[in-house]
Amino acid sequence: MIGAAMPLAVNFEAILSVDFLITVMAIAGIYAILAMGLQVNVGYTGIPNFGQAGFAALGAYIMAVLVTGGPDGDGFMSFWLAMPIAIIVTMGFGVLVGTVSLRLRADYFAIATIAAAEAVRLFAQNADAVTGGNQPLFGFDNSFEGITDGIEDFLESSFGWDTPLFTGFVVVIWITLVLSAVVLSRMQRTPWGRVLRAVREDEEAARALGKNTFSYKLQSLAVGSFFGALGGGFLAMYFGVINPNNFEPAITFLAYGVLILGGLASYWGVLVGSMVLWTLIESTRYLDIGLSGQQEASLRFMVVGLVLILLMAFRPQGLFGKREEMVIGE
Repeated sequence: MIGAAMPLAVNFEAILSVDFLITVMAIAGIYAILAMGLQVNVGYTGIPNFGQAGFAALGAYIMAVLVTGGPDGDGFMSFWLAMPIAIIVTMGFGVLVGTVSLRLRADYFAIATIAAAEAVRLFAQNADAVTGGNQPLFGFDNSFEGITDGIEDFLESSFGWDTPLFTGFVVVIWITLVLSAVVLSRMQRTPWGRVLRAVREDEEAARALGKNTFSYKLQSLAVGSFFGALGGGFLAMYFGVINPNNFEPAITFLAYGVLILGGLASYWGVLVGSMVLWTLIESTRYLDIGLSGQQEASLRFMVVGLVLILLMAFRPQGLFGKREEMVIGE
C-alpha cells in the first residue's frame, strides 16, 4: 500500500558469520584480480579498457575447452597446462585489439573494447560445437579442486578448523592477489612503470623524449588482459561451470566500481575496494524491507550506486587514491 510503513529487518547473524566472510572474500578476490588489470590500464597508463569481461571469457573458455575437449570431449589437456595457454592466447588477443584500436580517441577505444568483449561472449554463445553454446561446460576444475580441498584438509587437521565452503579457494586467490600487488607495485617503480605514468600524464611529451608510447600502451593492455584471463579462470572455478551469461558487460563495470572505490594508481586500494564493494552488495541480501525478490535485487544495486555517487562527490580519488593521480593526459 502506498504510504504504508515498510517493515525493516536485518539478519545481522548471517552478515557476521564466517560463511558470509568467506563468500565475500571469494567473489571480492575475483573482482580484485580483474581490477588489477584495469589499474594498470586506467590508473597508470590512462587507456580506458572496457573489455575486461571479454578477456575473462576468452581465458576461461580456452582453459575449459582445452581441459574438457569441448561439450562432447572426454578430456584433452591438464588444467595446469591449459591455464597458462589460455592466458597467453588472451594476452595475444589483447595485443590484437590494441593494435587495431589504440590509435583511436579514448572514447572510441572504450567502445571498441566493449565491442570486442561482446564479440567474444557472442561467439561462445553460438559456437555450440566448441563451447557448448548456452549449455554450460563443467568438469574442468577437478585438478584445482584437489588443491583447494588439500588446503582445507590441512587447516582442519593442523588447527582443528571447521572450514566453510570456498575456504581453500579463498586462500589460493588471496595469495595470488597479494603476490600480484607486490609484483605490480615493484614494476611501477621500474623505468617501464615510469614510462607508463608518463604516457598517462602527457603522451606527447613522452613521445618527444623518444619513447614508443604505442608499444608501451600495447604492453599495458597485454598485462591487463593477463589479469582478465586469470580472473576469468577463477570465476569459472567459483561457479564450477562456465556459461556465456557469466561474462556479461556488468563484469567490467563492477570491476570499475572496485577501481573507483579503491582509488586510481593504488594496487592495495584495489584489494580493499573490492572487499568494501562486495560486502555492501552481499550484505544487502539480508536486508528485508518488505519488497519482492526482484525489487530487492534492484534496491541492492541502487544502494551501491548511491555509495559510488557519494564517494565521487566527496572523495573522487577513492579510498586510497591521490588527487594528482586522477590527471590523465588528453
